[in-house]
Amino acid sequence: MKGNQQLNVFSFTMIVVGLVIGMGIFRSAATSAQHAIAPSVYFAAWLIGGFVALCGALTYAEIGSRFPVTGGYYKIFSYAYHPSIAFAINCIILISNAASLSVVAIIGSGYIAKLFPGTPWTDVDKALLSAGAIILFYLINLRGLKMSSRAQNILMIIKISMILVLIAALFFPYESGNAVVLPLAESGVSSTPPAPPMSWLQSLGISLIAVSFTYGGYQQTINFGSEVKNPARNIPKGIFFGIAIIIGLYLLVNFSYYQIVGFEQMKGEREIAYVVIEKVFGTRGAAIFSFFLFFGVLAYVNALLMSNPRVMYAMSDEGTIPKIFSKQNEKNGVLVVSLTVFALTCLIILFFAQTFDAILNFTIFLDCFGMVASSATIFKLRKQTKHLDGTGIYKMKLFPLLPLIFMATYCFVGVSIAIQTPNTALIGTGVLAVFMAIYYISQRFKKA
Repeated sequence: MKGNQQLNVFSFTMIVVGLVIGMGIFRSAATSAQHAIAPSVYFAAWLIGGFVALCGALTYAEIGSRFPVTGGYYKIFSYAYHPSIAFAINCIILISNAASLSVVAIIGSGYIAKLFPGTPWTDVDKALLSAGAIILFYLINLRGLKMSSRAQNILMIIKISMILVLIAALFFPYESGNAVVLPLAESGVSSTPPAPPMSWLQSLGISLIAVSFTYGGYQQTINFGSEVKNPARNIPKGIFFGIAIIIGLYLLVNFSYYQIVGFEQMKGEREIAYVVIEKVFGTRGAAIFSFFLFFGVLAYVNALLMSNPRVMYAMSDEGTIPKIFSKQNEKNGVLVVSLTVFALTCLIILFFAQTFDAILNFTIFLDCFGMVASSATIFKLRKQTKHLDGTGIYKMKLFPLLPLIFMATYCFVGVSIAIQTPNTALIGTGVLAVFMAIYYISQRFKKA
């Protein structure tokens, strides 16, 4: 890339912030609190999640500097591992992205349901509303609609504005939720069955599941290693500043939840941001907040429906999946088969899981495979690309400590999911095994 088109520190910092801050902070905080046995566990999970994100972002940035190819996050597997592993992990990343889309759609349906008070919304109703949003944007994408950069900027402004509103709520009059702690049954909040006693460490591991989802996205820094001006100096600065901004915003929002709603009450809430806004700005303010949040969710759903079929197109173009996935509509260039398969995958996950927690665990368990396997490639790349050292590429300090911390944390989260929901872990492992089997079967057919 030409020097005048390369990213400076500020631009790269904003990219990092934009990649990470999604819709999870408006829902997953309540899930994390539900599994935290004390506020110390809860806030420790968010601090650790931020530090792990920093370790991961720096690791992926060096991988991108040493292996600067378009779509590096997916192609790196083919370089470092056996093609069967590359194929299987690429596929589970797509499945994980479909599950993430379903999770975000459920977040949006929960908030839009708040606009119709008195209506008894069940998990099935919310799943059907989420499915309707996915089908709507599937049909829109079939017509060739493209998400413009202006729409993405508007989405970012909406998300940041809503986060700032949640933080600003701390400076308005409110009754602290921690002042009087009522039993959930008396407070009118839907209660959850009492969980068996957990140790501090076990509670931390389960709380980190939802936190991991909210901090996700930094792995895409792998795609910018060769596009940052003076990468050796600006990449670590941009990542450090970006993650610091994200940690600061997340901690302030969580403190707002904790202070206004109350730690015990948080555990029984789903649309926790709505509760904060309602307590401080009233029902009308909460309704306006939910309205804008739902549009933010729809834009996210549309963006994923646009981007992931293009990943499938790239895999098809390389011959890792059948050529039919690269088939385009002659009139508008829409990847009809890839788009349809991805949308159906989202709907299937919604149909079988239906609830936020079930899909969340499935998503993060699949992510654990992809995160550990992709970050581990740094060890091979360091050996294979020694000749690049001193040429101006980004080379992280504290190697190998940072990638080892990152990998160990995701192993810890994966084990926590396996302990909490063994069936989810079995299904996730089974999906990986099935995709590896599909690869070998397809290779035999090719040879035949």
